[in-house]
Amino acid sequence: MGLLRTLCCFLFWSSFGILLFAGTALAEANVETAALETADECLVEEGCVDQYLYLLYERTPKVDTVKVSEKKRVKVKSRGRTRFVAKTITKSVIEDYTWKDLAAAQRLGMSLKQYVIGGMERNFKLTLYRALRALDDAGLVPGITSGFRDDYRQEIATGYKAHKDCSYHGGSRHGGYGHGLAADIVSVRGNTRSERGSSSEELWKWIDSHEKQIGVGRPYLDKDPPHVGPIDGKEFADHRGHAKKRHWAALHNDHGALKRGTTATTVTTARSSKARSST
Repeated sequence: MGLLRTLCCFLFWSSFGILLFAGTALAEANVETAALETADECLVEEGCVDQYLYLLYERTPKVDTVKVSEKKRVKVKSRGRTRFVAKTITKSVIEDYTWKDLAAAQRLGMSLKQYVIGGMERNFKLTLYRALRALDDAGLVPGITSGFRDDYRQEIATGYKAHKDCSYHGGSRHGGYGHGLAADIVSVRGNTRSERGSSSEELWKWIDSHEKQIGVGRPYLDKDPPHVGPIDGKEFADHRGHAKKRHWAALHNDHGALKRGTTATTVTTARSSKARSST
């Protein structure tokens, strides 16, 4: 009787375990499907796209190295005399510019998300979303340091930048709020600033080699490495297109100079031969 009871218990718990395993597997499949569906919905749901982009913006340190100049009185000796002169000293300092976007948003009475992400042009946001998802899938852990910037925000920006009203981040000359066609992208992979810098270099190279597939590229390349915009946009065409034209113009000039040099040499040689024969 005891043996029969043990056998029944074994069969019951075995069946229960199989059902439990099947239920867990089904739940995991549902979670994966839900995640994919959510990702697909993001392509048509602007709020979902905005949330993803803002999460990448939030997780990114807003730190940069800037040059600061200051004047100091220093002693100099000239002809045996000591005198004081004003000297300008330039040094590099680390700047946390997180406050700048916040100040610009508050100035317009907006939330930070409304300002930084909401100010970008809708189609560009979708393209940027797909590009950043691809970068994330490639293990490059992208982050956004800057999205929309109005004239005021552009004016207080530092480093390599456009005039305040003609920035493709959202300058008034290009339409202002809702028409931002640029973002600054870095990698947040790494525990130190140096490690994140190396990861960012890798990320920018990946963008350069995949720009046609992801739809965004770097118009200024290493002059402004984090800056990206749509490859079918005017900014990209103006700067990268001109670079190609300058390259071909340089080649053309080199070939022209080579031909002119050859002709001049030939003429000079011919004249020299004629002069020698006449003496």
